This record gives sequence, structure tokens and C-alpha cells, in this order.
Amino acid sequence: MFSKIYRVILGIVLALSFLLVSAIAHADGGAPNLAYIAGSDKGISVIDISQQKVVRTITADGSAHTVLLSPDGTFLYVTEPQQGQLAILKANNGDVVCNVNLPGQPSLLAVDNNSNVLFVAGNGASSVRAIDPTNCNIKHTFQTNGPVYGIAIAAVGSALSGSTGNELWVSAGNTLTTYDDVSGKTIGSVDIPGGARYITIPAGATIYLTTQDGSVQAIDLTTRKVVSLVTGGQYGPMDYDAATGEIYVPDQAHNQLVILTPVNPGFAIPHEPGRIIKLGVKPMSVAITSDGQLGFVALAGGNVAMLDIPGRQIINTIYVGGNPQFIITGLYPPPVPQDSPLGKIINIAAYVFIIALFIVPIILFRRYSKARPKHP
Repeated sequence: MFSKIYRVILGIVLALSFLLVSAIAHADGGAPNLAYIAGSDKGISVIDISQQKVVRTITADGSAHTVLLSPDGTFLYVTEPQQGQLAILKANNGDVVCNVNLPGQPSLLAVDNNSNVLFVAGNGASSVRAIDPTNCNIKHTFQTNGPVYGIAIAAVGSALSGSTGNELWVSAGNTLTTYDDVSGKTIGSVDIPGGARYITIPAGATIYLTTQDGSVQAIDLTTRKVVSLVTGGQYGPMDYDAATGEIYVPDQAHNQLVILTPVNPGFAIPHEPGRIIKLGVKPMSVAITSDGQLGFVALAGGNVAMLDIPGRQIINTIYVGGNPQFIITGLYPPPVPQDSPLGKIINIAAYVFIIALFIVPIILFRRYSKARPKHP
């Protein structure tokens, strides 16, 4: 009888442990609940997703163009091309942590979370700078063969790439060049007739690239084979749905979002686009929440369209003013930062509790077994 009860208790313990470990792993707040829009009326507008309204603004010294968040949502990385600088701000209040002057009107950002390096470039310089996000110091300069129009990180790791870090992909002129983002070594390049532009790299083995002459192309991460997916548009900065792998592409020529079915190496190229969402206004940038439930589109004229991704429809339009250029979704800065002493204590206590959940039933079972009368 007790053995049956023990198995039930153990099953409950395993379930609780799984939930607790999940909570620890996502102690930064889980799914995104904020959207940051650069280029709004006062600099950077912050939308609370649950309230579907602007809850505060972050005033940037210059004209904010592109924004990214640090992995824990604590810091906001901001390019200010008119001022020729990168600024790192505290995401909760907009306080300046540091800034650095850079050539070429910097407007492009990418971050490697493994090496904790920020990459910055612009259309006015033939280079990409690797920046230390803790103090804005320039760590390395990657020389390119022309002005830079797109940068992205492929998280391939040294084991797969044979290099020391992940891969930094850079579009410049008619070339897409790959660098080891730690050593700076050039890994290879791909010819892109028509002018390489914006890059997005979801999980998997396919890179997506827009071109100046109006196409979206897929590049196999391993073979470097290039396939054209759609043509005839003017395509802006893309994002992807991490749940489905679909790619969301702003088509500024036709005031719509083009949604691409993911391309998987070794399988037939799907018919593209998978579908289209009409907007009626030029889309400047798009961001999809990590759970794949909501999308946000920065629109010319000062509005942000909020999308129901599963429902494939616009559910709200939020006014931010100005001329929105770029949008991201992110997290509230965690109430207890994971690298703080208190955060470490909480994590240790949680793991101790998990261990106790396993050990206590075993001890009780052994005591019960010894105390149980033995039958002849």
C-alpha cells in the first residue's frame, strides 16, 4: 500500500520540480510584456502589451533609430545616427550608462549573448565595431568591402563552425560576408547580385536576406546556397516567429506584411509567401513576441499596429507619434537581477528545495520499511 502512495508522491514531486526548474530558468519574467519603439515623438516609446498603451517614454539625447535589449532586459542599446553614436541606457528609467562616438552614422545593431559583445554599423562606413556593452569600449573593428546595410549573429558555436565564436554576418554591396565574431577572422562570403540589405537568422540552418532590388532570399547556413523567395517589393527589417519559424517581412512598397513559410535545407522550397497581412500604411519594422502570440508593426505616420498572430489580424492601433523606425519586444527588468547576491541566494534556495523534494520521500520510505513488522 505504501509503495503505491510513494509512487504517487514521487510523481507529484517530479511534476513540482519540473515546474520550479522552469520558473527558475525563466526568472527574468518569461514571455515579453513590453514593446520599445525608436523614433517616436519623444525618442523611445514603451508600450505595455497587456494594457495596449504607451506607459512611458525614454528621452534619447539624439534621434533613436535602432534599439536592442540586453538578455536580462536591464539595458537598452540605442543607435543615434544623426549624432554618430551608440548609447547604452537603463531600460527602466532611461538613465545613460555610457555612449561612444562611431563613424558612418551607426544605425544597425546585433548582439552575441554568448560572448557578451555588441556589434554596431552604419550605411556611411565600411566597417563594423565590436563594443563592450558594459562600458562602450571598442573591442575590435571588422573591415568590410563597402558601406554596411545589415548585420546579424548566427549562433552556431565553435564546435560547429570550427572557430572561436559564433558567426557575424554582414551585408555590404553585393556581398554577404561571414566573420568569426570573437577572433575577427573572415570565414567566407556569398555573392548577392542586387545589393544585400537586412538580415535575420532564426534558429535552424537558414538565413534570410532582403536586397536593394526588391527580393527576399534564403541562404543555407552550411552550403551557402542562395534561393530567391519573393520579389517585387521594398522590404524592411524582418523578424521571425520563434514558435513556427515563419518570417515576417515589412513590404514598404505595398503597405503590407509578407509572411514567409520557413525554408528547411533538404526539403522542397515552399510556395512563398505563405500569406499577407494588409496594413494600408507603410510598415517600417516588425517585432514578434517570443511566444508567437502577438506582433507589433511600426508604421509611418506615428502609429504601431498590434497583431493577433494566431488570429492573423490587427487587433489594435496605438499612437506613438514621430516617425517610428524600429520596434522590439522585451521583458520588464527582473525585480531581482539574476546576477545580484539576492538573486543568487534565491536560486540556490530553490535548488536546495528541489533536492529536498527528492530526498525526503526516500527517507520516509526507508523508515517505513524498517518499522514495518516482518511476516514469517
